[in-house]
Amino acid sequence: MTDQTSQRIGILFLVAGIFSYGWLWPVMHLGVEYLPPLWFASFRVFLGAIILMVVLALRGELKLPTRADMPAILSVGICMMGLYVSLVHTAMMFIPAGRGALLGYSTPLWVAPAAVLIFREKMNVMRAIGVVLGLSGLAVLFNPAELDWSDKDALIGNGMCVLAAILWSVAILQMRGHKWNLTPLQLGPWQLLLATLISLPFAIWVEEPRTPVWSVELWALLIYGGAIGTAFGMWCIACSIQRLGALTTSVGLLGGPMVAIATSVLFLGEALTLTLGGGLVLILGGIALVTLGEQKSN
Repeated sequence: MTDQTSQRIGILFLVAGIFSYGWLWPVMHLGVEYLPPLWFASFRVFLGAIILMVVLALRGELKLPTRADMPAILSVGICMMGLYVSLVHTAMMFIPAGRGALLGYSTPLWVAPAAVLIFREKMNVMRAIGVVLGLSGLAVLFNPAELDWSDKDALIGNGMCVLAAILWSVAILQMRGHKWNLTPLQLGPWQLLLATLISLPFAIWVEEPRTPVWSVELWALLIYGGAIGTAFGMWCIACSIQRLGALTTSVGLLGGPMVAIATSVLFLGEALTLTLGGGLVLILGGIALVTLGEQKSN
């Protein structure tokens, strides 16, 4: 396979990953109307784990993790998947999907300053400008003209998405310098199983018992969430990183919130306000600069 062909395949994988994750947010927003959010989250990550196990087994790549893999399983399984999906699924009860996706993707804005404070990494000009732009975008989204600060539900939903992004950053910081034994894709099923063990107890203890009304729509949402939005998305991103590199993939994934917002506006009737659009430009621009600046500082 030529380098040009490999690059084209990588771009296809990246585009597929962008849409699989971008469409996931409207799917989550619709799914929690049928099923309590933590139950939806638990089913999604468990189904994703089973599908990845089957795919890896068919390819002869399914392996048990070793002691060296445990930091990656624990940090990603607990923070990046278990707690993250529990928070963002619950947030979909209170805020629009597009807004949730934008806040949920703000992770690099929290990673950059934390890496400087904790690991003494250099804050170059590009990263600094990116952080300022991104935080300015968050300020736009949280200004009183856009967010009703007297609405407790709105504050809870927005706060959950920001907290989820911060927890994701904790996992990324913990993984700095990790020496990989199994590949990220091979670790995926085990991380998703751990995420299930995190979200399921919350679903049992916190949410009120409610018999779901099973329908074709609910099954379609559940299958998309587990098969496409989780297992297929992880596979696409792993393949994209392999062919295009982590930097290109990271910047490309900024298309996810754009897909989420566009889909939510077109099909869920969510409003694309001036402040949401401004916040989108500032946050995604800031994340792009942070990502590119981090690459230059390495």
